[in-house]
Amino acid sequence: MKNRLISLLIALTPLVSQAQEPTSTHMIGVGNSRILDTYITQEKFSGIGFSYLYIKERAKPVKRWNSIIEHEIDLSSTKDRSEDAHALEGNYNLYWGRYRQWQCFGDRLLLQAGALANANLGFIYDMTSSNNPAQARLSLNLMPAAVATYRFPLFRQQFSLRYELNVPLVGVMFSPNYGQSYYEIFNRGIYDHNIVPTTFISAPTFRQMLTIDWNAGKNCSLRIGYLGNYQQAQVNNLKQHIYAHRVMIGIVMKR
Repeated sequence: MKNRLISLLIALTPLVSQAQEPTSTHMIGVGNSRILDTYITQEKFSGIGFSYLYIKERAKPVKRWNSIIEHEIDLSSTKDRSEDAHALEGNYNLYWGRYRQWQCFGDRLLLQAGALANANLGFIYDMTSSNNPAQARLSLNLMPAAVATYRFPLFRQQFSLRYELNVPLVGVMFSPNYGQSYYEIFNRGIYDHNIVPTTFISAPTFRQMLTIDWNAGKNCSLRIGYLGNYQQAQVNNLKQHIYAHRVMIGIVMKR
């Protein structure tokens, strides 16, 4: 019995190390973008978008907490329903978080729960409008987050299925007020509730990602999946949303 227990612990050790090794991930994606910003126009836009995502996870084998940093860059080219108007959209999101982790089912299932701080900087530019053609986006958010990773063998290969979810809690964002111009804000210095506290009610932004990894080598995995980033807000009598759906592909490197 003692020998069997020792053998089982030796067999599980690589799985624990694999779950907690620091990793860096590079992914690119393409998919649909849907945009609305009533400061510019009441019209809705849709088109193709591209994303780059970098993820860095840090963990120590003897610790139950790990940290994660994610950089996400999105660019979209969209048109309205009549295809007469053309709008460009760009976003940069920085995520930094801490997770508490638990190993389950013989260390094949890794559960993580914690919180992310999210900083967002972006723009929307209507190329066919001369009245308020552009809108800036700037916000900070605190987002509860969870990750589940399940490892399984298939056809004598090792795979990992991962799901990540970030939901809104509280934050703050910049927004002009209804009918207020950027000239009034920055040239005349007229403040009109332009720094707005937000909650999960006024800014129900959330993000999810479902991926599957194929362990192609000892220190490298191929990752494919879906990324959905749904940013929306209703403040200062203005509505805005950016719904990004992406098919992602990339590599995961163990350090």
